[in-house]
Amino acid sequence: MLKRTPLYDVYKDYEGVKIVEFGGWELPVQFSEGIITEHLTVRKNAGLFDVSHMGEIIVEGAGSEAYIDWLVTNNVKSMENYQCLYSPMCYPDGGVVDDLLIYRYSPEKYLLVVNASNSDKDYEWITKGNPKADSPEKPKRIENLSSDFGQLAFQGPMANQYMREIVGDIVDQIGFFRFTEGIRIAGQECIISRTGYTGEDGFEIYCSSDAVADIWNELLERTGNKGVLPCGLGARDTLRFESKLPLYGHELTKEISPLEANLSVFVHLDGDDFCGKNALSMQKEEGVPRSLRGCEMIDRGVPREHYRVFSIEGEEIGAVTSGSKSIMLDKFCGLVLIKRGIGLKVGDEIEIEINNKRRRARLVKTPFYKNTQKK
Repeated sequence: MLKRTPLYDVYKDYEGVKIVEFGGWELPVQFSEGIITEHLTVRKNAGLFDVSHMGEIIVEGAGSEAYIDWLVTNNVKSMENYQCLYSPMCYPDGGVVDDLLIYRYSPEKYLLVVNASNSDKDYEWITKGNPKADSPEKPKRIENLSSDFGQLAFQGPMANQYMREIVGDIVDQIGFFRFTEGIRIAGQECIISRTGYTGEDGFEIYCSSDAVADIWNELLERTGNKGVLPCGLGARDTLRFESKLPLYGHELTKEISPLEANLSVFVHLDGDDFCGKNALSMQKEEGVPRSLRGCEMIDRGVPREHYRVFSIEGEEIGAVTSGSKSIMLDKFCGLVLIKRGIGLKVGDEIEIEINNKRRRARLVKTPFYKNTQKK
């Protein structure tokens, strides 16, 4: 049976909403205005997303900092209180369990925000599956609280101004990848972080599952007359794609390491030991075999996931991980995982096999689009 977020009953009867299955959930792919309008609204104004399907795992007790620092590839020990950190979490062979956000309250209390389709798998790995799961240093409390949380994303260059009008100047004090708690919206207590998955400024709002409908309604009632729209999964994906933000299962998988996905900045190989460090260190020393690159189509065609990629000379060199039309550029683009060390650079042509025909594309710089006007 498909899962539903606490907001399902709020928007299921909205005129024009289209609800689809995604990772075991019934979620809106778009609302009445459609994906393109929602995308442009987030780029130019602000949009509101229901992301209550995301998973939340609390880790609390003595040893929490060291345990999480070993589980993930980034440097948890460098975090300050009320800071957020992005990190892959790897298997011992360097493949990716998931990528997640880490919220630090203190050295003994963390909130892990994980991908919806991976929440049960991640919880199993964190509590039982990883090589240190039986360690006496494991924190006393590791609990999957996903069903207790509601989560909204309020994204766009105007999000800060609108949020200030609703909750006050405190939002100006929330720095990038920082969070605060105890803020009230519609009388409901929230955690608000300056994070997101669109490439724009904005916030992610966490609250109890019972409170999320009140907050959703309040935000739309206060900002709808200013052009803010409810937005669905379709715009969320086109926005993250334009900004080259990885999607687990596409740019990161058990078979694709964070080094291959060009996420080495989030892999702390010079620091303390972590799960997968030996494998990733060896991969770097021997030469990372593949690299995630961006391309835009020259010939007609849409690059889709798993489509094969060839050099102009006819050698198969990789595959597409994600592909879509860049709404801001009005071009069809793709992310391709291709062999390294074959001399390809930005501007060079490749070919993508689309419907059994090879179509020309050109390697380009990424992200495909960056809003230079955002704060």
